[in-house]
Amino acid sequence: MFRCEVRFYQEIAPLVGVRVPACYRAEATDDGTLLELEDLSSWRFGADPASAAEVLARLHERWPNEALSRWPWLRQPGAAVDLVAELYDQTWPLIAGRTELGSRARDVGDRLVGRVAAAESAASAAGPLVLTHGDASAQNMRTSPATEIALLDWEDVGVAPGVSDLAWLLVSSVEPDRWDEVIAAYGHAGYLGEVLPAVAVQGFLSMSDTAAGSAESEAWGTRLDSAAARIGA
Repeated sequence: MFRCEVRFYQEIAPLVGVRVPACYRAEATDDGTLLELEDLSSWRFGADPASAAEVLARLHERWPNEALSRWPWLRQPGAAVDLVAELYDQTWPLIAGRTELGSRARDVGDRLVGRVAAAESAASAAGPLVLTHGDASAQNMRTSPATEIALLDWEDVGVAPGVSDLAWLLVSSVEPDRWDEVIAAYGHAGYLGEVLPAVAVQGFLSMSDTAAGSAESEAWGTRLDSAAARIGA
């Protein structure tokens, strides 16, 4: 992951077409990796989700079906899916009883046991493969005083249907009452239902890292229930 981020700053960042931290040094050696990046600590944490969706749309439109041929080292759909599937099947029983999960989210969680690889396969076919951030959550965004949005932390950069970035933004970071607005800002999310099961896997695993009954767990439960409603629609 760290080597991918170094290569992103060496090869892609100068062309990417969206705001990222300026890179002053990017090295990968046998001893490890080194990045020296612009300090954006004075920028506001996160971003308005509708504006963030517009930034993601610009990113995804830049190299339709071309990113992998330009950069063959990019992570492709299905990478490490066997490990993710094993982790999910072990983790789900530990959180299935949380009261923060609504009945729709719990039903989706149950149905994903033993089917993570199938969900990932369906998500990988949900549109052309484009350059994706891979972890487009609010915590990996900063907003300048002039409302410019920068995307940080490119360790998960890869190729996938662009709507997968949108789906993770929604599930990780957006209150359900703004989902329609954010989807409209992205502009072309016809395959959202196809990627949401795979993204829900990531959401359930993230929820497992929070304390049962906490505000963080409650927020994950609310967003996952919204995702489940759209999966079943």
